[in-house]
Amino acid sequence: MKWIESMQRAIDYMEDHLLEDITIDDISAVANSSPFHFQRIFTVLTEMPVGEYLRRRRLTLAAHELSRTNDKIIEIAMKYGYDTPEAFSKAFRRQHGISPSEARKYTGKLKSYNHLVIQVSLKGAEPMQYKVVELEGFHVVGVKREFSLVNEENMLGIPKMWEEVNGGGTSDLLVRFNNGQVKGLLGVCVDKSNDQSKTMEYWIAAAHEGETPENLLKLDIPASKWAIFEVHGPMPTAMTKMWKQIFTEWFPSSGYEPAGTPELELYTGSNVSASDYYSEIWIPVK
Repeated sequence: MKWIESMQRAIDYMEDHLLEDITIDDISAVANSSPFHFQRIFTVLTEMPVGEYLRRRRLTLAAHELSRTNDKIIEIAMKYGYDTPEAFSKAFRRQHGISPSEARKYTGKLKSYNHLVIQVSLKGAEPMQYKVVELEGFHVVGVKREFSLVNEENMLGIPKMWEEVNGGGTSDLLVRFNNGQVKGLLGVCVDKSNDQSKTMEYWIAAAHEGETPENLLKLDIPASKWAIFEVHGPMPTAMTKMWKQIFTEWFPSSGYEPAGTPELELYTGSNVSASDYYSEIWIPVK
């Protein structure tokens, strides 16, 4: 349960420093986590990036001040991190559906995002099919891209990367070279956020034995104890649902924690929208 307490400390830290220019490094340090793993778990639990949560909380408090004080709109805008009234008005309208001046006149409804409190379920209503196995290291070959964690570009970049790989024929090429012990296409997350670059690597790859094929790169997956979870249902809904179940139900009750080495998503077959589509989540644990 320690990771739950650590996540809550980080959320409370965000709340206490909403008026400051805090970074993902500052927040994840409070949780004793790398920026990559903190962002990943936070997004799984809340279904929004860290930056979006901060934006929503600031605009929620700004709306409260507009309706309850006589402070000038420009002063409130500056207080919550907006350099111009125009930028503040645009962001405010996107969240609340009305302008700051309308909020001051009590015109229309406001949307409130409250301070998060993590709650977990130790007994899931739905059974989880998983196994824990120890495997020797293996190699994968594929394509990779580096995404910044500073502006959370990985949230948009990874889906686009899959579109390009599937549309350009690279996925078919990887299937042909998939002669390793893991069968299927892999999405591999590699945490680089403790480096000065503050990035993550994402690979679309396949397990492969032998020489690295031309135009592909090789990645060594270390020997690990893996928690492997079955995922049944169409993408991306089923995968997202399982990640959330893992962090809210399985980790709190299992006694395991993530080992911090590359995590895998395994995709089998091509019809990812099928109701009976099968995939897996592989998490190295300790």
